[in-house]
Formats: sequence, structure tokens, C-alpha cells
Amino acid sequence: MPSKYKILFVTSEVVPFIKTGGLADVSSALPQKLQELGHQVRIVVPKYGAIDERKYKIHEVVRLKDIKINIGEKEVIFSLRSSFLIGPKTRVQIYFLDNPEYFGSRHSLYSDPLTGDDYPDNDERFILLSKAVFELITKLGWAPDVIHCNDWQTGLVPAYLKSMYSKDPLFTPIKTLFTIHNLAFQGDFAKQTFAKTGLPKELENEKGVLHKGKVNFLKTGLVYSDMITTVSETYAKELCLKKDFGAGLQDVLCKRKKDMYGIINGIDETIWNPELDNKIAHKYSVKNLEFKKENKKALADNFGFKYDEKIPVIGMISRLFEDKGLDLLEKAFPQLMKLNMHLILLGTGDKKYHKFFMSSASKYHNNFSCFIGFDEELAHLIEAGSDMFLMPSKFEPCGLNQMYSLMYGTVPIVRNTGGLADTVQPFNPKNKTGNGFAFEKYTAADMIAEIKKAIKIYSTDKETWQIIMKNGMKSNFTWLNSAKKYLDLYKKLTD
Repeated sequence: MPSKYKILFVTSEVVPFIKTGGLADVSSALPQKLQELGHQVRIVVPKYGAIDERKYKIHEVVRLKDIKINIGEKEVIFSLRSSFLIGPKTRVQIYFLDNPEYFGSRHSLYSDPLTGDDYPDNDERFILLSKAVFELITKLGWAPDVIHCNDWQTGLVPAYLKSMYSKDPLFTPIKTLFTIHNLAFQGDFAKQTFAKTGLPKELENEKGVLHKGKVNFLKTGLVYSDMITTVSETYAKELCLKKDFGAGLQDVLCKRKKDMYGIINGIDETIWNPELDNKIAHKYSVKNLEFKKENKKALADNFGFKYDEKIPVIGMISRLFEDKGLDLLEKAFPQLMKLNMHLILLGTGDKKYHKFFMSSASKYHNNFSCFIGFDEELAHLIEAGSDMFLMPSKFEPCGLNQMYSLMYGTVPIVRNTGGLADTVQPFNPKNKTGNGFAFEKYTAADMIAEIKKAIKIYSTDKETWQIIMKNGMKSNFTWLNSAKKYLDLYKKLTD
């Protein structure tokens, strides 16, 4: 088995080219780290209209120009154009799937920005992405050891490989790894979509690509890939154990239990690091924690409340949706506002929460302040200037803000689930270990109790509080750790 792998990374978004969520960060950081470790990585992503081809020097490749395939009865012509993902230490070859009808004419990725509705031809768009992978390999004669697929948009790739390419000697050695970043989005389409895929008829059933009578791209990836990963160990276990976590795909996930692994995402320590961060009021580290106070002052200033070293500031940066624990927060709000603390929130999402937080900000203006929207600089200042960070999620596949908080000496208060359980160790007063606070049951009462516990230590025992902060700041969430775990899995797949 080669000690250096060839990996084709297939994804629907990559930073800095295009992004809607965490998938884009992973699709940029992980390939770079793998390449840095000496492996050969190539990426395939659609070329949406919002991607600036001059800025990123995206160019034609003669061999990959004007390729014809069929989607159902329809002939589709596309090209794969080339560029590089340039990181601080390496550059990764990236191929952009160029087709004006499906991608080039649209600036938005999955849904119409005016109506918010999914594009009606999303099935065809991502059938094209999956088929393009096989054309790329064939035309280049470059066969990867592993095709690493991500989320529903790439779910058909393992099915094509196992069925239509199963006897092709170029493709038989290739293995597939499928990563679930978000199980809630599954790419399910009417049964008529099956004919468009061109997959053999024997896959058109509930054992194959159908789920409750619909073609389900995510399920297809789960059934036909050689190995499945998701973005934290605890979340991987929860998917099988907890009924409401499996998003209707419980049985499928449980059948694949022995092939499923959890690897926590890393964070980019060139961006999220209080020693290097230019977006905060004053840089600091574990060695000079007193400078953290300058950020707390700047934060108070920004949100218009009085700075007081003795009063803890609890920060929240969140998408404003129920599964982020906002129903608990709403229920607990009157009680929280009686506590001796300031609460600051940054986020956008469900309109009912916009309304609730805006009215709470005027009602409790001495204790609570919010910014509805998103602002990258403000996010950095909240991480640096808060004393605590609240993440009461119902479920959390990975979560990044709790990791940022630990790096910034901002003590997380979380619900013990998914990636939060894997990164936040509850503080143990006996032996002074642990880096945060965690509650088990998804109830407002349990959340309030944990917040009170944190406030009490903050207010009465500065020395212990410093220990908790420092424990967190010693965490190691580099992509190097995560990349090595992925390499172990590639090895397992290909041995």
C-alpha cells in the first residue's frame, strides 16, 4: 500500500471561492493539510456565477473541455477548468465544473435568493457534479486511491462507482469515503429523478437509492460508500442511539454502524488565535491574560453597557434556530435577566427570534444587548471580550465556536452533545481539571443551573477561574490532528 495517497475531494463549496457554511471551511483546510503532509490531493467543485474567474486565475484545460454526458434524455455539455487553492504552506489543484445553465448563471448555491426556495433542478445539477467526477478521472487517467465525498450533493458518486464502473479496471481499486456535515439536508427528489441518474434499474428500491418513495442523495451516499465519517465522535454515536438525531435515516445509519467514524473538525489557528488576531482590541495569550480585559472594555463600549470587571459577560454567536437551544434561552430569559451578568448575542435566523431578542434588548437594556445580522469582526471581539460563551444546542454535529472560545480563554457553557461533548470537559473542582461547564438534560432549568455555577466561581474564586481559562487555552484543535485521523481511515480503506 502506498504511504502517500491520491485523494479526490468532491464538494459543493470551498473557501475562499464560495461558502454558505462549515462545509466550505473543511473543504479548504483539510485538503491543504493533507497535501502539506505529502499526499496528492485534487478538489472538484461547481463553478457558480459568484466565483471570480479572473481573480482566481481559472483557466481552460484542453482535455477537459466540452465534455458531453446525458442526464436522462438530455445531453449536457460541460468543461472542467483548473486553478489552485493557495494556502500559507501549499497549493492544491482544484477543478471547477463549468456549465452556464446549471451553475454559471446562478450566484446562489442551492436556492433562489429571491424566494428562498430550492432550485427545482437541484437533482440535475448534482447528478452533473457526480458524473463529472468519472469524466475527470477517465480523461486525465489519474485514478485516486480514495474519492472523499461530502454531504448529499455528492451522494451519487459511490453508487455510480459500485454499479456502472464496477468492472472498469481504472475504477475498481478506488474506495469512497462519505462525510456527513449536516444530516438535515438530504437532497430528496421525486421518484422521476431516478431515470435522470442513469443508474441501473436494480438500485431503484428502498434498499438502494429510494427512501420513503423518493430518490434520496444522502441515503445513497450512506448505502454505497465504503466508509462514512461525521464531524465528531459523540455525534457519530448519537446518530445510531438517538431516535430524533437520525433525521429519518436511523435504520440506514445503524446498518452502517461498524463503518462509521467521528473526526472532529479542526480550526484555522492563523485566523482564530488571540496572539495573532488583528480583529480584536488587544492581542493576548495564556502568558499575559490581563490584556483580555482590554477586549472586554471594547466589547462593553461596542454594545453600550458599563464595563465592570466583577460582572461576567456571557457571549453567544449563533444561527438563530430552535436546534441551537434558543427555545431554552427564550424560556429561561426572565430568570437569566435576574442574574448578575451581561448577555451579548450576535446572529441571524428565524424571524420569531429576531423579534424576541430585539424586544428583550429594549426591555432588559441593562443586562442584554444584541446585533441581529452577521459581522466577522464583531464575532472575533465577542470571543475575545466575553468571560463565558453559551452554546445550549439540542444537537451539534461539531460546533466551532466552543473551540474558538477555549482558544481565547472564554469559558464555554454547553449542552453535553455531539462535538460539544468531545471538546468541552466539565470542570472538576476536586482536581481542577476540565475547561468549561456542561449540562445533560435539554431543559431550561438545567441550563440555568450550569450558568449559575459558572457565575459563582467567576465571582468568588478568581484563582480557580484562571485555571479553567488556562486549561482551555492549552487545547489543541489544529487541522493536523484531524488530518492524521483521516489518513488512518484512508489507510484502513485501501489496505
